[in-house]
Amino acid sequence: MRAAVRDTEIYFDIDGPGLVVEGTRMQERPIAFAIHGGPGSDHTGFKPGYTALTEAMQVVYFDHRGQGRSGRGDPARWNLDENVEDMEALRRHLGCGPIVSIGTSYGGMVAMAHAARYPASVSHLVLVVTAAHGGFIPRAQEILAERGTPEQQALCAKVWSGGFADEAELKHYYRVMGPLYSVRFNAEAAEAGIARAVHSPEALNRAFRPDGFLRGFDLRPELPRITAPVLILAGRHDWICPPEFSEEIHALLPGSRLTVVEESSHSMRVDAPERLFGEILDFVGGT
Repeated sequence: MRAAVRDTEIYFDIDGPGLVVEGTRMQERPIAFAIHGGPGSDHTGFKPGYTALTEAMQVVYFDHRGQGRSGRGDPARWNLDENVEDMEALRRHLGCGPIVSIGTSYGGMVAMAHAARYPASVSHLVLVVTAAHGGFIPRAQEILAERGTPEQQALCAKVWSGGFADEAELKHYYRVMGPLYSVRFNAEAAEAGIARAVHSPEALNRAFRPDGFLRGFDLRPELPRITAPVLILAGRHDWICPPEFSEEIHALLPGSRLTVVEESSHSMRVDAPERLFGEILDFVGGT
C-alpha cells in the first residue's frame, strides 16, 4: 500500500488485527510503527520476525523516502528531518492515535527525533541498537580496525566515503559484513533476506559520506522533550552502534529502561529474537 503524503509516496504494510474479540466486547490493540535502519535498507528485514509482536499489537511497516518501495523524489530531501516529518504524516494519514514507536539502528534515530518533536504522537518508544549523534561513526571505525578483516575494512571504506556504485555492491557489503553484524550469522539464511530486500546505495552514500547528514547530527539537546516511556535495547558485541551509545541515551532520559543483550551484536532480531520481542511485549504491556 502507498500513502501520498507531503511531497512523496510512502510505501507501508500492516501486520495483525487492530481490533480483536475479547469475550463480549471488541478490544482495540496498540498500533506500532516498525522503523527500519540503513539508510539504504527497507522494512523487509523485519519480516517475518516482527509477526511475534502481533499477539499484542498491530504493526505498521514503512520504507523511508528514497528507499525500498517508497517514492524517490528529490535526493536532497533524503535525510533524518524529512524522515521524521514523513513518519508523522503517515501516522496522521492512517488515522492513528499515539503509537508504539520501535526504531532500529538508523530507525532509532528517526524514532528519537520524532518522539522529541511530536511527543503527543508516541505512547511508547523502543530504541534498538542506535545512537543519538554522529559520534557513533568514528567509534565504529575504531572497532572495525580492531575486529574487521582486511576485506571488511576495505568494504567499509565505501561506507565512510559514500562510494557504493550500485545495489549489487551494497548487497555484497552485507554478505561480507554479516559476521560483524550478527554473532549467529548464517550465510544461507542471510542470503534470503539480502536477496528480497530493496537496497538503495545512493541513500546510504548521502548519509555517510564526509558531508553526509549522519556526520553532524546530534539529538541529545532534544531528548528532554520526550514524554513517552522509553525502552533501550543494546547488543553487547555491536560494532556500529556499540552499547556505550545506548548507555548515553539512558543517562539522558531519566526513567528509561536499558537492557544490554549479552549474546547479541547489531542484528538483535537474528541473534536474540526471543529476548528482543519478549522485552518489547513486556514493556508495552507492563506500562
